[in-house]
Amino acid sequence: MPQNHSVTEFILLGLTQDPLRQKLVVLIFFVFYGGTIVGNALIMVTITFSPALGSPMYFFLFYLSLSDSCFSTTMAPRLIIDSLSAKKVISYNECMTQVFSLHLFGSLEIFVLIFMAADRYVAICKPLHYPAIMRRQVCVILMVFAWIGSFVHGTTQIILLLRLPFCGPSLIDHYCCDLQPLLKLACTDTYVVNLLFVSNSGALCSFSFIVLMISYIVILRSLRNHSAEGRKKALSTCTSHIIVAVLLFGPCIFIYTRPPTTLPIDKMVSVFYTIGTPFLNPLVYTLRNAEVKNAMRRIWYSKTMTK
Repeated sequence: MPQNHSVTEFILLGLTQDPLRQKLVVLIFFVFYGGTIVGNALIMVTITFSPALGSPMYFFLFYLSLSDSCFSTTMAPRLIIDSLSAKKVISYNECMTQVFSLHLFGSLEIFVLIFMAADRYVAICKPLHYPAIMRRQVCVILMVFAWIGSFVHGTTQIILLLRLPFCGPSLIDHYCCDLQPLLKLACTDTYVVNLLFVSNSGALCSFSFIVLMISYIVILRSLRNHSAEGRKKALSTCTSHIIVAVLLFGPCIFIYTRPPTTLPIDKMVSVFYTIGTPFLNPLVYTLRNAEVKNAMRRIWYSKTMTK
C-alpha cells in the first residue's frame, strides 16, 4: 500500500519536559519494567517446570504472562531511552510497528482473559464435564484462534492508519505512538476513521469486559451450592481474575471509546495499562494463588538441593 504522507518521522513529547522529572521517570519505569519481565518470566518458568500446574487455567496463565511481557516491551524500553534523550524521535515505520505491537499483544491479553473466565465457568458450574470440555487440544485451538484474532485486529488498525495522510506538524503529545495521538496529526477529516477505531478497539474492550463481568457474576452465584472450602478456593481465583480484568479494561475503555480528543489525563491512564497492569498481574496471581506460590517454592527448593 502506498504511503500517503510527507512526514518521515515523529517527535514524542514524552511524559514530561522537566529534566529532573525525566530522570525520575527513567528510575521508576526501569524498576516497573524489570519487575514485569522478572515476575512474568518467573510465572512462565514455574508453569513450564511444575507438573502440579498442568491444568488449563495455568496453560492460559502462561500466555497471559507472555502477552504481558511483550505488551510492556512495546512501550517501556522506548520510554526509558527517550527519557534519557534530548530529542525523542521515532521514524514513521517504527511508529506504525509500535501501534501494531501494542494492539497485537493487548488484544491477545483480552482473548486470554476471556478464555480464563470460560475455564473457570466450566470448572465451577460444569465440573463433571470439565475434563471433556477443557481438553489440552481445545486449549491449543483456542490459543491459535487468539493469535489469529489478535493479528487481524492489529492489522486492521495499521491498514486504517496507513491510509491517513500526515503532512505535519509531527509532534506527538504522548510517550508512544497510538491511535488517538496520531489521529490528531492527520491532515484530513478523521471522523469516519475514528468511528472505525472505536468499533474495533473500543467495541473489543467494552464487549469483552461485559462478557467477563457477566460470566463471573454467574460463577459467583453458582458458588452458593459449593462447600465452604470450595467457595473459598473458587472465590480467591475469581477475585484475582476480576482484579486483572478491571485493571486492564477500565483504562482501555476510557481511551478507545470516545471521540478523537486528547485529555491531560490520557498519558497517566496509558501508563497505567501499558506499564502498571503488566507489573501488577504477576503480583496478583502469585500473592493470591497458593498453588503457584507452592510450586515456586518446590522448584526453588529442588534447585537449591541440587547445588
